[in-house]
Amino acid sequence: MEYTENAVNILTAITFKGIGRAWIVKNLKGNEKIEKIVSLLKTTKDNKDITLYDFESAKKQLIIRFNAFEDCCDGVVAIGDKNFPKYRGNVKESEQPVSLFYKGKIDLLNKSNLNITIIGLLNPDKKIEISEKMVTAEILKHGATIVSGLAFGCDSIAHKTALEKGGKTIAILPSPLNCILPARNKNLAFEIVEEGGLLVTEYYENFKTTMELSSRYKERDRLQALFCDAIVLAASYAQNSGYIHKELSGQKLDSGARLAMGYAKEYGIKRALIYNEAKHSNNPMYDLNRQFLKEDSTIFRIDSENMTETIKKLLPQKQKQTTLFY
Repeated sequence: MEYTENAVNILTAITFKGIGRAWIVKNLKGNEKIEKIVSLLKTTKDNKDITLYDFESAKKQLIIRFNAFEDCCDGVVAIGDKNFPKYRGNVKESEQPVSLFYKGKIDLLNKSNLNITIIGLLNPDKKIEISEKMVTAEILKHGATIVSGLAFGCDSIAHKTALEKGGKTIAILPSPLNCILPARNKNLAFEIVEEGGLLVTEYYENFKTTMELSSRYKERDRLQALFCDAIVLAASYAQNSGYIHKELSGQKLDSGARLAMGYAKEYGIKRALIYNEAKHSNNPMYDLNRQFLKEDSTIFRIDSENMTETIKKLLPQKQKQTTLFY
């Protein structure tokens, strides 16, 4: 497992009370000496009595934890490392990533790489699957890497289509790399890496409560927007769809899709969705798509008739002349 002194120092700082992403972004640029980091920590109310020995001890414990899952993680990068990927869009300090654990090719997250995120519901019907595969295949023709969250349903369809077409794909996880979620998609995760893709997460420890896991899914949705040039919603129920799924009891059916699309809007990332009024108007699995179209005229609508033309509009200007065909 590869990591720099800088990455370990930043992650050690986060282990102290009250220190989070916003504090790191405000106070550290990366590669500061330990003495400097400790002096900055001492200015906070909760850590005013911290010593250099305290920091060094915490750092040693952290390295021991890293070494425990060396086989499943290629490395960790942090703000200040030369290979730490730059996010897209305008992002407030509390939402900027400061460290990432990865398996595979971390450079796929770079801004120079064309990344398109594809998201959607967990239980799409066959027609949704066919539509999503068509759109994903078209996106891949433009040399894009497909980003998603390894969840069942639309996420899995996006990853698998990329693999089937010989493309690259990135799975952003809400869990550490030694405990892939969902567990039933472990083989898919392994295949993504074997085929030159990437698994990435902000976590090296398992969640302790269901509330913490729920929070991690929200953070995962944020990263799906942060590291893409555009995001595409395949299909999703809306909160008021009136649909009940036995495996999703008590959950908001549109939460992940709605949050990821919301983050993309906040960051200034292009957004699109799949929808055809004639074909999908009576399907509750497109309720969120319909809702978005009514609420926001800036969202691109993709259907079989305008697919190629609309997808080209999602591409950064520099990518429009590099279309690949296969």
